[in-house]
Amino acid sequence: MEQAKKGHMVKVHYTGRLGDGTEFDTSVSRGPLQFKIGDGNIIPGFEQAVIGMEPGETKTATIPADQAYGPHYENLVLKLAQDQIPSNLEPEIGQQLEIRQESGEVIGVRVTHVSPSSVTLDANHPLAGEDLIFDIQLVEID
Repeated sequence: MEQAKKGHMVKVHYTGRLGDGTEFDTSVSRGPLQFKIGDGNIIPGFEQAVIGMEPGETKTATIPADQAYGPHYENLVLKLAQDQIPSNLEPEIGQQLEIRQESGEVIGVRVTHVSPSSVTLDANHPLAGEDLIFDIQLVEID
């Protein structure tokens, strides 16, 4: 039977969990994820886990943070005074916002803390710094 390798278009079902067992994503309810191995559209550790699998095979792979969404960088966390927040905005924890830098670049951030005096924004990926555990089933190789 053929094994998945770089250049193959594959379809996989997966369930992603954190080390404490918290499930953060699954394809089971929406259909398999399709991607071309080696295109760089999927986190590197996930691609590596699929390489060598055969259709119908399942496996559990632990992907270290550096092969997933990278480390959590403290310099991407910004604490702002409430008076620096637009008056028409009522920030809530988990809320996704966009901020425009002086250069004009727009950066996605999420609200991680709100107090009467300040709001903390984090531009890291929500899974940055986390080792990820994936249950993977290779459905098909195209």
